[in-house]
Amino acid sequence: MLLMVVLFTVKFFNFEPLPDIYPYFDVIHVYIGCMIFPFFHIYFRLLTIDERFSWKAHARYLIPPFILVSVYSVASLITPDIEYKTWLFNKHAFPESPRIHFLNIMLPMIYYFTELQVIYYLVRNTVLLRRYGERAEHFYSDMNDGKYINAKILNYMIFVNSVITIITYFIFLKFSWMIYVSPTIYAVYVYFVGYMGYKQKAINPTFELISDIQTENNSEQILPVLSDKLLRKLLVEFEVNKIYLDSQLNILDVVQAVGTNRSYISTVINQQYNQNFCSFVNGFRLQELQRVYEENPEYTNDALAECCGFGSVSSLRRAVFSKTGLSVSEWKNQNVTQKLFG
Repeated sequence: MLLMVVLFTVKFFNFEPLPDIYPYFDVIHVYIGCMIFPFFHIYFRLLTIDERFSWKAHARYLIPPFILVSVYSVASLITPDIEYKTWLFNKHAFPESPRIHFLNIMLPMIYYFTELQVIYYLVRNTVLLRRYGERAEHFYSDMNDGKYINAKILNYMIFVNSVITIITYFIFLKFSWMIYVSPTIYAVYVYFVGYMGYKQKAINPTFELISDIQTENNSEQILPVLSDKLLRKLLVEFEVNKIYLDSQLNILDVVQAVGTNRSYISTVINQQYNQNFCSFVNGFRLQELQRVYEENPEYTNDALAECCGFGSVSSLRRAVFSKTGLSVSEWKNQNVTQKLFG
């Protein structure tokens, strides 16, 4: 977020134009613009398959743009000051200067490289979400967390950022008044990106228990002996203790309540109900929703979501639609009709 704020602030210095200020920030501008998309991809890897940031694991995404912009930086430093500052705002200045000629080659190369990064990382992020996103439904009980909607939106924002940049650069800034509107657009965009990142939980949580890893390979051999006992304990927690009313419930909470491990819980739910953890929990919440609504038809959607364990009205709507194919209002109307006509 901080990098993006700096990036868009410096863009303003460039397009205003502010020749007394921007030259001191040009290299920073180019560095951040070229590195922002690899950082996006690293973030998605941390959401899906990587436990923590590591230079050893993630440097390969940062080194190519770093080297490319470093060459540009050296070229700008060895260019005479007057030539460089003039060139920043007039790319046709000093056509005979070999250093300016080199900068005129480097800058488009960096722009094209950045746009290629957009396409490359958009595809890579999409692959990660499809390949590992399903794991979230085996950990979280909230429908929004399980469906990783925020991560998908955040991924699309990479493309949106590129489109905004192109439109701003080639179209909007032909009009002087857009110089002031453009930062506002960017500000809204930065806020939205930050909000999506804040809302998205890890898609592949790495809170694995050691016992899960040890028993994962032989769980199929052990579970037939334990499945009935585990199923009874599981149903006690859901049917009697109504553990599903906790909107933040995840599979580790169930593991602790039942006294087993994550692998066993997932396998029992899959074998007995042919469901993942998220669907299993929301099945109980939907049963609770049916009961609460029949007793309290005057409840608002917010009250129903809170009473039945849904994290939000959005999660309530998603769960109802996933189960019935209806909106909440259609579902309510259907219940009223069934009551009237038996």
